Amino acid sequence: MKTDTHLSLTALRYIVAVDTHRNFVRAAEACGVTQPTLSAGIRSIETALDVTIFDRGAHPVRPTSLGEKIIAQARVTLHNASQIEELVAVEKGNEGGEAVMGIIPTIAPYILPGLFRRMHEEHPSIHLRVSEMRTRFIVEKLLAAEIDMAILATPLEQKGLLEIPLYYEKFVAYISPSDELHALSEVPADRLASDRLWILEEGHCLRSQVFNFCHSHRRTRTEYQAGSIDTLVRIVDTNGGYTVIPELHAAFLTEEQRGNLRPIVRQNGGAPATDIAPSGSIPSPDCPTCVPVREVSLVIREDFVRERLLNVIAGCIKHIVPEGMLDSRLKRFAIKL
Repeated sequence: MKTDTHLSLTALRYIVAVDTHRNFVRAAEACGVTQPTLSAGIRSIETALDVTIFDRGAHPVRPTSLGEKIIAQARVTLHNASQIEELVAVEKGNEGGEAVMGIIPTIAPYILPGLFRRMHEEHPSIHLRVSEMRTRFIVEKLLAAEIDMAILATPLEQKGLLEIPLYYEKFVAYISPSDELHALSEVPADRLASDRLWILEEGHCLRSQVFNFCHSHRRTRTEYQAGSIDTLVRIVDTNGGYTVIPELHAAFLTEEQRGNLRPIVRQNGGAPATDIAPSGSIPSPDCPTCVPVREVSLVIREDFVRERLLNVIAGCIKHIVPEGMLDSRLKRFAIKL
């Protein structure tokens, strides 16, 4: 079986594009070629390997069982090829190129506006494409080399991925004036575990973090079936009760709404803590003054080589997030792979 003239990177890009768009015409447009050219390239691979990669009778078109495995390997191969190109670009001092990033919805509003502005003003040669998605899908796409990097809450402890902490963000309670907890100047974490808590639906990492430090997994009275923290705030304003939000969301609140924020404190009361605990943690004998925080990291594959790009992204975030939240190592050192 002769495959040396058929398994080109171009042909591999064609099959990945069809898998992404599930349509030959749209895949051809994405690749900048005609549909007959793309089809011929895919046929050449199928003929060389004596396999059928796509079920063309399906609508939309979909890969065969073996085709899925071939496409997965094609994505990894294309990723590795891009790593070689990046090594050469770095050696030549070239900064430009494309970067594909994933970000979870509960972080995106606080990071993306400033990130896009700084990238446009300071690094116009880098084309940054960003997609919002939940953690599970981000991990899948990172492992499949479908995206280059991601910003999300950690730790993930996922084999094959490297986490670079960016900042640590406290959680705060947003409480309706009609709720009894509004009278408190600070809220013990264990007081948040009740049916008056409004929370995001299953699948959002923020949901699990909140349940962790509330030390409860009881069912709340209603779950909001979407990913908007802003809408959670509005629900509390209209329906009463309370919710838990990231500290950076305070910038999106009106002055009146900010009066409904309360720090979350250790379960036995006392002054608000200053120590940082792991994401979603609760106070413990080892850390009696810890407050609930989330660790936000830049996550990449272990074989990622675009060190310059990582430092560009991290450098932008240093100017977006308040200095007091930044990881101490990020303040002092450049990222080294």
